[in-house]
Amino acid sequence: MLFEADRGTSIEQIYLEVLQPVQYEVGRLWQLNRVTVALEHFCTAVTQNIMLELYSKIISGKRVGKSVLSCCAGAELHEVGIRMVNDFFEMAGWDSYYLGAGVAPEQLIEAFCSRNPDLVAISATMTYHVPTVADLVRAVREADPSRRTRIVVGGAPFTRNPGLWRSVGADGWAPDAERAIKLAQELVALEQP
Repeated sequence: MLFEADRGTSIEQIYLEVLQPVQYEVGRLWQLNRVTVALEHFCTAVTQNIMLELYSKIISGKRVGKSVLSCCAGAELHEVGIRMVNDFFEMAGWDSYYLGAGVAPEQLIEAFCSRNPDLVAISATMTYHVPTVADLVRAVREADPSRRTRIVVGGAPFTRNPGLWRSVGADGWAPDAERAIKLAQELVALEQP
């Protein structure tokens, strides 16, 4: 993939047209019980290694003076999607604070209070983690009663039920990293450079 990026293929294209569809297909095959958990984990590790290989090309020289704090909800371990979102924010010039998987409300609030981000992005792949997303949103709202910080959510449950973001108290949802950036720019009134 680094070779493709060196030949002019954008990182965004590699993420959206190669890595994301591969992860969706692996997940679909796992749900159909056509691949094992071990194979699903192997494919995910390969994707993560490619993303790591490309990371040096992701850091943008331009900064927009905005920041995002991103994580998976609670015990959610499927972090490739939110990592892609985080990388898109970096490419768009945002300062990003990626907390990864398995983030409890108190850990999110500790990071939130120390970083004071403009946006919080929370991901859940499994439907049974949606209540934890709601807990995280509620915790951020309690820590930020002025509601200055915007909250976006994403992941399979929100894609399957596009109105679900409202029920967890978020400001919006995005089905992929590209649209997460557009939504964030609208929510924080960020001018396009």
